[in-house]
Amino acid sequence: MLQKLLAGAQLSVGGATFSRFLFGFPLAAVTALGFLAATNTPWPHLSGPFWGFVIAGGAAQVAATFLTVALFGLRNFAVGVAFTKTETVQVALFSAIILGEFVGPIGWIGIAIGLAGVLFLTKPPEGGFNPRAALYGVGAGALFGLSSIFYRGATLELEPLDFFARAIVALACATFAQSLGMGLYLRLREPGELTRVFGAWRRTVLVGITGVLGSAGWFTAFSLQNAAFVRALGQVEIVFTLLASALVFHERLHKREGAGIALVVVSLIVIVLAGR
Repeated sequence: MLQKLLAGAQLSVGGATFSRFLFGFPLAAVTALGFLAATNTPWPHLSGPFWGFVIAGGAAQVAATFLTVALFGLRNFAVGVAFTKTETVQVALFSAIILGEFVGPIGWIGIAIGLAGVLFLTKPPEGGFNPRAALYGVGAGALFGLSSIFYRGATLELEPLDFFARAIVALACATFAQSLGMGLYLRLREPGELTRVFGAWRRTVLVGITGVLGSAGWFTAFSLQNAAFVRALGQVEIVFTLLASALVFHERLHKREGAGIALVVVSLIVIVLAGR
């Protein structure tokens, strides 16, 4: 809901993306420093592999965001949105290849049920199949999946720290790298956009804060569990979105959407049991 504020701020896609990291980084950094100080935990050694995971994850997340936004420029972007939901399958494969973490038969069943449920909840495309939209969607799903794997890898590099310490330090470093990278990109490719971002801080600061709080939840989960289970469980957000649509905006849910919600809930139960 807060993301709508950015529409009135007259920012470019890059500027809106940058504002989330820019205003989220200070909160993540202060939280990390405060938590380590409160628990008498020294600042951890940030190794080369750690920074490699952080930078790769941040770059993949930014690229995926740009690709997802590009979908909205296509007439029948619903095809692409549906294909982004293949992320859960892709992240399970990437997790096994990159980190050597396997899901198992029950986990795959849960992921498959969840994918079916999300596809039920995705608006059916109009105008037929669009290969370009499908390519964008699969690409965005792959990049979001890779970012999850890399962030999981970053938290593992900080062991034996407490799970929340690993999560918040990795988040602070990721948002720092993203702010630096996006700031440099805007400076070179979109002259004047940095000024507009700072000028619109009253509209964007809340988006940055809520964004980094959501990211803190993701990173904490990544520090505790296989990224494939985390991303699959995270699909519950589409259920919350539809419930808000019905309860807040009084929009009617269709039978197709009800079936999708039921499948997603069943998949969550299976995934939780598989991850125990």
